[in-house]
Amino acid sequence: MNSADLLTFFEERFEEVDAYVDLLEELEKAAQDGAPRLHGTEYKISAMQQKILYSSLYLQLYNLVEATVSRCVEAITQAATQAGQWKPHQLSDELQREWVRSIARTHTDMSPEHRLKHAMQLSEHIVQQLPVGRFSVEAGGGGNWDDEAIFAMGKRLGCVISVTEQTRRGVKANMRDDLGPMKLVKDRRNGLAHGSISFVDCADGVAVDELRRMASSVESYLREVIECFIRHIDSHNFLRPNFRPNGGAP
Repeated sequence: MNSADLLTFFEERFEEVDAYVDLLEELEKAAQDGAPRLHGTEYKISAMQQKILYSSLYLQLYNLVEATVSRCVEAITQAATQAGQWKPHQLSDELQREWVRSIARTHTDMSPEHRLKHAMQLSEHIVQQLPVGRFSVEAGGGGNWDDEAIFAMGKRLGCVISVTEQTRRGVKANMRDDLGPMKLVKDRRNGLAHGSISFVDCADGVAVDELRRMASSVESYLREVIECFIRHIDSHNFLRPNFRPNGGAP
């Protein structure tokens, strides 16, 4: 995935979130006149079922957060391998470190023989001045992504995550349990995934207006994060300054 595809991907995925919130909003309106019924049937949607549907939004939003981070990281590594034109010594300090980590598998448990094998491959690559081939960055995740973790990942890759003051205030604003929208999404997602909270309890006392505001804050933050990664890639800031076309970004 290149930088041009990042926003397209995000728009498509957030459209799903927006459509789901629209559904919840219509369900909430219908519930004002009693338990909503499915059209043409006598089946009623219970308050318990309504809460379960509300809680599912936390899972959907967290999935979007993790997918967005994964694709932003992938876009940087793809830019570094584009057309086989960049060599390891041309990469920025941060990305070169990740390349070495990936090629030498420095953070993987293995036998001495296998470790020597990967060390030799790294040595041969450098000695022969081969271009950077496909590699991956271990982004982690596993339920840990929030605004602070994303900022840390950007720093690790040398990509400055800078958002507007309005977006920063929105993502830090207390929604529930002294948590901002991004941290709340992570917290509720993990609670649901690990079974420490039920879907019914997760949405207890939650209205659709709150869910929409939460989704809007997450959208604004992720959109600006994507823009930071796009600027980083398009300015070739994944390279050392003296190798960047036109000097890169100031």
